[in-house]
Amino acid sequence: MRVANRRFTHLTNAFSKKFDNHVHMVAIYTVWYNFIKMHKTLKMTPAMAACVSKTLWSMEDLCEKMDAVAPKPGKRGPYKKRG
Repeated sequence: MRVANRRFTHLTNAFSKKFDNHVHMVAIYTVWYNFIKMHKTLKMTPAMAACVSKTLWSMEDLCEKMDAVAPKPGKRGPYKKRG
């Protein structure tokens, strides 16, 4: 996590202008670390070791779950006429 913190600090100081983007990136990294990444010492993910998940997730699973909870784009309103 130390290496990731340095990376997040670098990205947010240099590129990201919104705090929300940083929060979302930390959330995605946390899900990847706990549900997708196989750990050598555990020989499974931390979520599987803690009996939170029975299966190994893939990035496709994560994307499907993110799409399921994302707000659907609504109809765009009328454009304002320039005066």
